[in-house]
Amino acid sequence: MSRQITVYVTLFTSILLFGCTSREAPAPVSSLDNHVKPTTRKVNITGSKYTVKKGDTLYSIAFSSQRDFRTLAKINNIPAPYTIFPGQRILITKQEQKHKKAKKYTNSSKKSTFSIQKNNKKLKKELDQPKQREYFQKQANKIISDKNGNSNSKVVWSWPAKGKVTRRFSNKENGFKGLQITNKEGASVLAAAHGTVVYAGNALRGYGNLIILKHNDDYLSAYAHNSTLLVKEKQEVKAGQKIAEMGSSDSSVTALRFEIRYRGQAVNPAKYLP
Repeated sequence: MSRQITVYVTLFTSILLFGCTSREAPAPVSSLDNHVKPTTRKVNITGSKYTVKKGDTLYSIAFSSQRDFRTLAKINNIPAPYTIFPGQRILITKQEQKHKKAKKYTNSSKKSTFSIQKNNKKLKKELDQPKQREYFQKQANKIISDKNGNSNSKVVWSWPAKGKVTRRFSNKENGFKGLQITNKEGASVLAAAHGTVVYAGNALRGYGNLIILKHNDDYLSAYAHNSTLLVKEKQEVKAGQKIAEMGSSDSSVTALRFEIRYRGQAVNPAKYLP
């Protein structure tokens, strides 16, 4: 009888243990990252160098590093139309070049001084002639006229989407650098001004499906977290044209993240929009 009771006890214990282990499911993968929202992940390129990845453009690298694309092109001797390749190293700062230039100037300081003095005498002689003075004055007036008539200061902005503004621009170092406009999935995303598509893809971590428009040499605008992109790189778009559909790619909410960059630096879009 005691042997039979022992068998029942053993069997009951085994069933109990099996039941406990079968109810213990593995932790969901999302819980491994549940303390970091996609919209708060670091999205800027840091450091003095960057290795080009598939899908990158000089504009997207400049955008992520908070630099002017013309500055990066000059540092790296990349001529227009600014073609780059995967695996190519891009200098973000001038540190290495400054060191080389300083060494070069130190070794040839006497030669440079003599050359400068010689050029100054030659220039003074040329400027003493009335015709030369008249020529240089005309050139100076032309430069001033071109600068004043530059279209860079005449970008006409409009709202890129309908919806509620749920996040605003922050001047803090790690603050939100744009406007978050919330609406439903598939809502229209519009070009805020006439421009050219210089980036359309999802290679920039933290922005999801992203479009960057170049409006002139000074201004870029960005449209992030879209569900669908409706334009391609190098395509010209008009102000108010539908370029994407709102979504939640690489974001915890369905909304458009809209940014304006002036010479590489993020500026408050609210100051430009009507």
